[in-house]
Amino acid sequence: MKYIVFIPDGMADRPLAELDNKTPLEAARTPNMDYIVKTGKIGRAITIPSGVEPASDVANLSILGYDPRKYYRGRGPLEAANMDVELGEFDVAFRCNLITASGDVMADYSAGHISSKEAEILIKFINKNLGTEYINFYHGVSYRHLMVLRPNLKYNIEEFKKTCCIPPHNILGQKISKNLPSGKGSEFLNKLMKDSRPLLEKHEINKVRVDLKENPANMIWLWGQGTKPQMPSFYEKFGIKGSIISAVDLIKGIGRIIGLEPVDVPGATGYYDTDYKAKADYAIKALADRDFVFIHVEAPDEAGHNGDMREKILAIENFDNLIIGTILKHFKDLGDFRMLLMPDHPTPISLRKHTDEPIPFAVCGKGIEPDQFSEFNEKISHESSLVFNEGWGLMDYFIKNKR
Repeated sequence: MKYIVFIPDGMADRPLAELDNKTPLEAARTPNMDYIVKTGKIGRAITIPSGVEPASDVANLSILGYDPRKYYRGRGPLEAANMDVELGEFDVAFRCNLITASGDVMADYSAGHISSKEAEILIKFINKNLGTEYINFYHGVSYRHLMVLRPNLKYNIEEFKKTCCIPPHNILGQKISKNLPSGKGSEFLNKLMKDSRPLLEKHEINKVRVDLKENPANMIWLWGQGTKPQMPSFYEKFGIKGSIISAVDLIKGIGRIIGLEPVDVPGATGYYDTDYKAKADYAIKALADRDFVFIHVEAPDEAGHNGDMREKILAIENFDNLIIGTILKHFKDLGDFRMLLMPDHPTPISLRKHTDEPIPFAVCGKGIEPDQFSEFNEKISHESSLVFNEGWGLMDYFIKNKR
């Protein structure tokens, strides 16, 4: 049996007046998503436990069958796992964004989706100027990077585990001064962030970006901190081996920690221009010698954060056509497979940030008896009686038929 999981990140949304009160998913043309429903079942799940920050790390842990309340230790350590950054027992890893600050305003959480090549130079520059024996910066992909604090007598490492840090994509257009880290340890973090600004603003890369009217990467933003997690492997939980396909270190890092093999796909960017077809092709190759593949695409989420309705619809249609369509064409006549389709969380265009609302899911394949529904969207999912209030239980249902 082959198990295929499709994750269009942040695809779920709310009705928009511009779409005659339809969501982008309802407005998009999605014949392959609808086929999964027609030949299987639709339902809804809560992937963000009550009181937990609605974030992709939490949601994807849930989807993979891990209760976030038990296993979640923070976003930074998950990304570190895929960046080959070894964390000690007492190290604290922070997500480090390159952002665009305009005066006191968070103008862009991604510094214009800066290229990885430019970002690598800037993060190495920051590490040279702000890094120490106990503070290290590591470059990742595009705007997504890492800072690791190691135990030192100059500060209490335990304090940083409890510091309140706000994700930059949640405060677009808001004042930076009102959203800086707060609580114990915040003074140290705020100084690092403040000190990064004059350094980055004078860097030649940002001078060129300004001349080209591109958003400069003129400040770092620290958030998502945590310590090294301990989780049972996916094989221990479900008895199958598999792969994980994504352009972002966060998702691949989760895969590494639980024993799913990350697959690097040429042309996978984590943005609108990602190579959807290549992800599908590499997923099919991965299933030649493994039984499970988890395919994640960031583009719908990025469109949600950018408030870009047209790009979100296009991302949904590209996912449907180039990923699901390609894989369905390959497996449709083979029979011995199951498919699970679901966004990890909503990223509503109207809010430009994640929410913790229930998300739609659909399953089809061997042993799945079809229900009476024929379309995949948020509205239809609320008509179904198939509900998982604890989203981490859905993987057991998908693989083992357990509820």
